[in-house]
Amino acid sequence: MNVALGIMCKAPHPGRTKTRLATFLGPERAAHLSACFLKDVADAVLAVPDALERQGYGVYAPAGSEAELAEILPPAFRLLLQEGADFGLVLGTAVQRLLAEAGHDCVVLINSDSPTLPASLLTTAIAALRRPGDRVVLGPAIDGGYTLIGLKRDHPELFVDIPWSTHDVLRLTLERAEKIGLAVEMLPLWYDIDDLETLRILQAEIAGIPPAFASSGISGGPATATAMMLAQWPKV
Repeated sequence: MNVALGIMCKAPHPGRTKTRLATFLGPERAAHLSACFLKDVADAVLAVPDALERQGYGVYAPAGSEAELAEILPPAFRLLLQEGADFGLVLGTAVQRLLAEAGHDCVVLINSDSPTLPASLLTTAIAALRRPGDRVVLGPAIDGGYTLIGLKRDHPELFVDIPWSTHDVLRLTLERAEKIGLAVEMLPLWYDIDDLETLRILQAEIAGIPPAFASSGISGGPATATAMMLAQWPKV
């Protein structure tokens, strides 16, 4: 039993990553922040207990950025190139390859924009997937999407014709799961950082103010790399 924890990521190139934040921060700073986010999410993966037999992955794009990502991700991580341009195909193919080709017993795909993602959510997701019976595990996000999705079997229907980066992602995913008779396990609400509003939530959290939506007993991770970067900038 060996779970794949795959971070969906792009090499942090100025002008191509965190474009909404780049409007306020500039493309160079936005790219640096993206790299910090990726480091901190990888730290959350490493914080999952070794006893759970986990393997971290960078599920990445574009081709040719392997050396750049290898400098950001921990040495123990493996790289898996994203396939296709449609994000639903990217997600579905990653699940299929990590289950069938790499031989993992379950897969959790994680967005790279949640630097304070609690490692406890990953641990809970793995425990849920390893219980008897098929299911999908979802970590809902405050923007209507999800911060992570976990599966133990290949269910490509969950990713087809989803309007990605909209408020309907989670709702439609739940509808697809119901349609195919797939049980759903929901984790506590968390967030990703895509715009100025969520960046301010992040700054407040790093300063010691928990997000208003955080469930009791759920604490965000330290986001060490992100905190160090933001400490060098004026508060937005």
